[in-house]
Amino acid sequence: MKFVKSISVITLILWQINMIFPTYLSAKTHYQSTWNSLKKHTTPQWLKDGKFGIYTHWGIYSVPAQGPNGTWFANKLYEDSQGPERKYHEATYGPLEKFGYKDFIPMFAGEKFNADEWAELFLKAGARFAGPVAEHHDGFAMWDTKYSEWNASKMGPKRDVVSELGRAIKKRNMKFVTAFHHAEAWFYFPTWDKRYDCGDPKYSGLYGPIHEKYALPTKAFLDNWKGKIYEVIDKYEPDFIWFDFGLKLITDSYKQDILAYFYNNALTHKKEVVVTYKSHDLPPGTGLLDWELGQEPDLTYYDWITDTSIDDGQGWGYVKGLGFKSVNNLVDNLVDRVSKNGYLLLNVGPMSDGTIPEEAKDRLLGIGKWLDVNGEAIYGTTTWSIAGEGPTKIDKPSGNGFNEKNDLLYTSEDIRFTVKDNNFYATVLDWPGDKILIKSLAPKGKTWTGLYPAEIESVTMLGDNKELKWEMTKKGLSIKAPINKPCEHAFVFKIVRRNPFE
Repeated sequence: MKFVKSISVITLILWQINMIFPTYLSAKTHYQSTWNSLKKHTTPQWLKDGKFGIYTHWGIYSVPAQGPNGTWFANKLYEDSQGPERKYHEATYGPLEKFGYKDFIPMFAGEKFNADEWAELFLKAGARFAGPVAEHHDGFAMWDTKYSEWNASKMGPKRDVVSELGRAIKKRNMKFVTAFHHAEAWFYFPTWDKRYDCGDPKYSGLYGPIHEKYALPTKAFLDNWKGKIYEVIDKYEPDFIWFDFGLKLITDSYKQDILAYFYNNALTHKKEVVVTYKSHDLPPGTGLLDWELGQEPDLTYYDWITDTSIDDGQGWGYVKGLGFKSVNNLVDNLVDRVSKNGYLLLNVGPMSDGTIPEEAKDRLLGIGKWLDVNGEAIYGTTTWSIAGEGPTKIDKPSGNGFNEKNDLLYTSEDIRFTVKDNNFYATVLDWPGDKILIKSLAPKGKTWTGLYPAEIESVTMLGDNKELKWEMTKKGLSIKAPINKPCEHAFVFKIVRRNPFE
């Protein structure tokens, strides 16, 4: 009986501790390798607050630097004998049978790569998280890995790029991103084709194991895939792991193990982490959904992220002659995504010598300049009850996304909403002229979602900060704009609210 009473007393004490300090016991909870357990994971607060990050596609593919999609150059090179990639390659480097993809590695020198310069640029751009593609489809790892001699530490730049960027980014209090595409390495090269070096077992460490065209991945391939991710987690402690669509090839047990390992590792180090995925490659709720080159048409109940590129095509890696999106387009799309419960991960493709193109630098600094003035309406905000208003519409994303339009021009009637504490932010995506009318705030009937007139304490524009004249009309909230523009792109009206009945 004394033993039973002792157990009861201990149970009572633990219950009382959990009631007083609820995080004490929950912090000890470990994730199991099951979807039920992994669904308990939530989006980190740092991502909810930070909204905007940058990652880089830098690898062997930056040597030929050919598009339209630079990171898929090698796949097209080997699989399409009549395609532009093969024609360019053979005209420039000779027959594929004699000069294969592996032969670009000595040319991938990265002699001007400077992790601190990259990280400082990303910080000035306003990014709150950043990092590299750790390994792309091509099987070339950008860190010193024990799983393959084909890595940037031993070949090409002979630098541990993941390590150097990790230190530089963390030193600036940004969260560290590592992106993985290496599941696609199973099908990226035609290893069944004996005509080329990709079909030679001597080079399987780079091109992937020799297998039949439609064979499923082997246990050895899956173990290597998982081992590399474990290694990066253990050696470099990323805060954010991004996965490309190749997760479809990976069996559930391996995916579950990876997530459980990463989430439990974060608990051990007392930090918050996130994993992103595409389509339905993971069950909803076990990670964060990513739309590639995409965005939601309206406010969603779930949060999500977009990965898009600073170039105006789908180069991802650096591609010679490829243009770049305008700062106006990049800013507008950041604002649009945040208003709809989304985040933005913007890609930059450095050149093979390790320099970031000047056009990309200009755009990044342009985003940063805008955020210096208007970041208050982005960082630390949350969505309102509607995303905004205006005539410009976006199609629904399909598949993995791909509904982003580079030529989409928002108007002065396109307005996006965010909120923080008692502040309501209405971001107008083009200069409003003398006045702006926010129709959604009009006092009308039972469908009304707006503000009481007595709820508005003051109205200013960020960057100008002088009180503006306003009037609540039957058509909406009318605000007189400042005479001068405080920035070059989207313009934020800040409405300070109060309790109208106090």
